[in-house]
Amino acid sequence: MAKGIHRPTVATIDLGAIKWNINQIRSNIKKDKKLLAVVKADGYGHGAVPIANAAKEAGVDGFCVAILDEALELRDSGFTDDFLLVMGLTEVRDVSLMADQNISVAVSSTDWLEDALPLLEFRKTDQPLRIHLAVDTGMGRIGLRTDEEVHEFERFCELHQEQIHFEGIFTHFGTADGEDDTQVERQLARFKELVSSLRKRPDIVHLANSAVTLWHEDFETDAVRVGIAMYGYNPSDCTIPLPYELKPAFKLETELSYVKQMHEGDTISYGARYRAYEGEWLATLSVGYADGWSRNLKDQTVLVEGHRCPVRGVICMDQCMIGLPHEFPIGTKVTLLGEDHGEINNPSEIAVSIGTIGYEILCGISGRVPRNYVDG
Repeated sequence: MAKGIHRPTVATIDLGAIKWNINQIRSNIKKDKKLLAVVKADGYGHGAVPIANAAKEAGVDGFCVAILDEALELRDSGFTDDFLLVMGLTEVRDVSLMADQNISVAVSSTDWLEDALPLLEFRKTDQPLRIHLAVDTGMGRIGLRTDEEVHEFERFCELHQEQIHFEGIFTHFGTADGEDDTQVERQLARFKELVSSLRKRPDIVHLANSAVTLWHEDFETDAVRVGIAMYGYNPSDCTIPLPYELKPAFKLETELSYVKQMHEGDTISYGARYRAYEGEWLATLSVGYADGWSRNLKDQTVLVEGHRCPVRGVICMDQCMIGLPHEFPIGTKVTLLGEDHGEINNPSEIAVSIGTIGYEILCGISGRVPRNYVDG
């Protein structure tokens, strides 16, 4: 995808905020816990490699991603010796590549290991495939569910230790960002049972996503997997207050590209769904749903010199229109996400208003929008 470097729409990523958030989190967890930075989905839209570099400077113990290609991107970008864990399922055909690259991978069935074993004969190194067993304690996504399945998995690993290193076991919580801890406690109890059923405890037993890290710090875990919190946002959006301050790292800005005064009844955008009032000032912005500024944001406001300016009409693929309190010159800065003159457009608050989550707002800002990195 071509980056729009010849237009004013840009995302500014504050790497200093990333490092500050990591230090905040580190100071609020037990010292013996590893801190793993989650940089999947291109670092939640922030840029995986720059974020990983900043996180490494801040002293994280490794990285988690969702797919193998994301791990390979980090390896190719200089993270040659860092701990990397792919938490989504991978293709058996790639096991030799994963072993040779020393990439740890999630596995959720013994059948997968059985299919992988003969392919590991084609490794270029003698490194075993490092695996983390996914167990399903109530998320319902991936993972083994019964003691018997876990025992069978462990026995298989013990029989093939030269090819397979049973490095870790993990689960994922589905409701740790909510006010009711009933399901959380149920999942925790089940995870403890499954881990206790193993004959030998793996090197890394982990369960903590951002929500568990923030609000359940007392949970026993060898590592915390910090995603959205590292980027400065609340995993619960607006449900539970943060236990300590985090600094948002993402800012999306553009400029007024066209300004005009309207007459009563003039229509705006596709479908003529908005009719202007006499004398209303409107501006066009060079950002639209192809940039991740979704059509669902039609009832949102953007910030122009501290003024909340409403979107007018349907958001187009490449442009959208806003109402102004008075005339502003072309080129005036517009903040879509972030702070301006003390006013804040927070992705979490915007997300709640349209029935989604802040994660989706951030991940949805497309690659057409250039990322500008600052460290301040």
